[in-house]
Amino acid sequence: MQPAPTAVEQSVRLPQPAPRNVAVDAYRGLVMLLMMAEVLQLARVARAFPGNWFWAFLAYHQTHVDWAGCSLHDTIQPGFSFLVGVALPYSIASRLAKGSSFGRLLGHTAWRSLVLIALGIFLRSTRAPHTYFTFEDTLTQIGLGYTFLFLVGFLRPRWQWTALGAILFAYWLAWALYPAAGPGFDYQAVGVPPDWAHHYSGFAAHWNKNANLGNAFDQWFLNLFPTVKPFVFNSGGYLTLSFIPTLGTMILGLIAGQWLRTAAPRIPIRKLLAAGGALAAAGLLLHVTGICPVVKRIWTPSWTLFSGGVCFLFLAAFCWVLDVKRYRKWAFPLVVIGMNSIAAYLIAHLWERFISDSFRIHLGRQAFAFLGSGLEPLLHGLAVLAVYWLVLFWMYRKKLFLRI
Repeated sequence: MQPAPTAVEQSVRLPQPAPRNVAVDAYRGLVMLLMMAEVLQLARVARAFPGNWFWAFLAYHQTHVDWAGCSLHDTIQPGFSFLVGVALPYSIASRLAKGSSFGRLLGHTAWRSLVLIALGIFLRSTRAPHTYFTFEDTLTQIGLGYTFLFLVGFLRPRWQWTALGAILFAYWLAWALYPAAGPGFDYQAVGVPPDWAHHYSGFAAHWNKNANLGNAFDQWFLNLFPTVKPFVFNSGGYLTLSFIPTLGTMILGLIAGQWLRTAAPRIPIRKLLAAGGALAAAGLLLHVTGICPVVKRIWTPSWTLFSGGVCFLFLAAFCWVLDVKRYRKWAFPLVVIGMNSIAAYLIAHLWERFISDSFRIHLGRQAFAFLGSGLEPLLHGLAVLAVYWLVLFWMYRKKLFLRI
């Protein structure tokens, strides 16, 4: 008797690789657009118009929440990580259809992981006095978990869900067993403001800012590397170990990608919606019961579930509009960005200052103040964002797609 095929083998039955999924490209484009749109500086605009609900609303959703909760801006990193998982079954299927062996695929995956980690460190070091070894940003977090994701991709679906549950439970348990900070703990010594309003009590105190397992690990791990001064805390609370639950987010994307491939040309909208609703509800239940708060900055297991559910719902919405209703023309600007996500990431991190200086030199310092100083950051940001997109559009027309 032949053994049952794995999930990836099931998705490669067709002799030819499936065409690109436009909905996935458009969703990835939205995620990257939200990241690039930080140049709009909506928080500055909101401060210039105190009491204006419209600008306050936009500013809130272009800012990470202080601790628990979620804004639109908080969905960027989980969206990017989730979509890495969605794309993996397509990538593996394409390479297997071209005759690549498992060993070659594994070697390429390991290389890609190293490049992502190195690229993340490089981008975080651009304004540092020397190499800034940090592992909490999006690219390094994905790189640290990517090879594990690849291996999970060759498991049967039930074992993928088992792997997800085991990863999240083991991570939660490790944090729960680590001693919580007591009432006399000096939070100011680890960078927590005196007026911090997000301290948890009771069992949830295991997930307080900079007084947790993740920060203790970083106080050991990051000090193994050259530093300007010894590492004590990350001001935002971000952690190296977050790559473990981030791997959970990528596994959820992997499962979604396999659903899309195996169902093609149909779109499993109900399946995506059901998964999205169930995961988001599970994350919120863990939060309200105090078992595990929903905190993006330290990527709690409940955040993995909640944000993964949100990602499923976003994916379902894009699939319904673009693939079921066939409304596609509006999404072209997003597809241009989404098909070149690595290039978009690099442009947003490396070109802003150059473009801003060019505007100042050639257009003058007041070029974007014609509607008043309050809207100047917005108009300047729109101009920078337009340059970003035009570069990506030129690359799209020339078929220049940056791959790792």
